[in-house]
Amino acid sequence: MSIPVPVLLTFLVLSACQGHMAALLPTSTLLKESIRLLGELLDTKVSCDKMNVTNIFAGDKQDDAMEMLCKASTVALEGRSCHRQLEGVHLNLLSLVRRGSAVYRAPCPVAAGNTTSLNQFQEDLRRLLQQLVKDQSLK
Repeated sequence: MSIPVPVLLTFLVLSACQGHMAALLPTSTLLKESIRLLGELLDTKVSCDKMNVTNIFAGDKQDDAMEMLCKASTVALEGRSCHRQLEGVHLNLLSLVRRGSAVYRAPCPVAAGNTTSLNQFQEDLRRLLQQLVKDQSLK
């Protein structure tokens, strides 16, 4: 019993499309994966944890969640020289920003000025992501 070539090609195309749809992760999964990665990074002590990065969490808290995620993706990208896993966090945040906002496009500019340690940035970002999961403010 052989399958005609056009039927087989149609099946392959439909399978590929369905696989692409399955690759789109829900927002909560991206948030939880980023929280998990940050937890692992915080448990790993390395000398570059003290490197200075822009403190996007300082000052007035007027930024909305999307703007904070966009800025955090930029800072995470800067910190990947210390931790390779920050690239995964960066990509997750970038995905969330692209999916959730037409206004913000990463890399978002971050104002130079206040700085914090990379370790403190990771703790603050983890807290923000945990709050977003709790509030489910990103859909």
